[in-house]
Amino acid sequence: MGAYFNNGVMKLTETIKLSLYFLALINPVSKVMLLSSMEPKLQYRELQSISVRASIVSFFILFAVATIGRFVLQTIFHVDFYSLKIAGGIVLFFIGLTAVRKGMFFEKELGKPAVDISVVPLAAPLIVGPGIVTAAITFPLESGVWMTVFAIAAALLMNLFIMLMSSMLGRLFEKTMSTGPLIRITGLIVAAVSVQMILEGCGDWLKILFPTK
Repeated sequence: MGAYFNNGVMKLTETIKLSLYFLALINPVSKVMLLSSMEPKLQYRELQSISVRASIVSFFILFAVATIGRFVLQTIFHVDFYSLKIAGGIVLFFIGLTAVRKGMFFEKELGKPAVDISVVPLAAPLIVGPGIVTAAITFPLESGVWMTVFAIAAALLMNLFIMLMSSMLGRLFEKTMSTGPLIRITGLIVAAVSVQMILEGCGDWLKILFPTK
């Protein structure tokens, strides 16, 4: 009984860690910046509709990636996981570097109808970006498919909650003049995550080149 309980606690702890990792890759700050910068300002019902729709679309994309992404990647495209980690890390690094240098994760496109941003660019590529796609494909090998899917769902729910607070958070950031510093700090974290992905991919590649006896 004790062993079963300890195993459950370990799985719960791993799921929480994985959810927070996915949340960091999703990067809620960039979504807050996009939604709070819309002109004219979004009404709460519009904000709610956009956020929920983007979250649902993102979940189905990531669910497909987590469940059949490995098959598609290896069987159809013949790409190894270490290559995906390295490529995804490089792309994610430039996103983080842009945030650190320019104080933005994206080029603002104001004045578009609200429906235009719910799928593009909000769901993809801002939520379903290269980093989380890479993680959604690789983590099922380490943590299992369903734990990965559950962690993705939990991360998307947390991100949805933050997006629904975009108007309030945007006003708070403007009053405290913390928008720029917050984006740059988050961009630095994203860049660090990308470097870790690249190093892990290189490590996996070196293990294949120089297998230990």
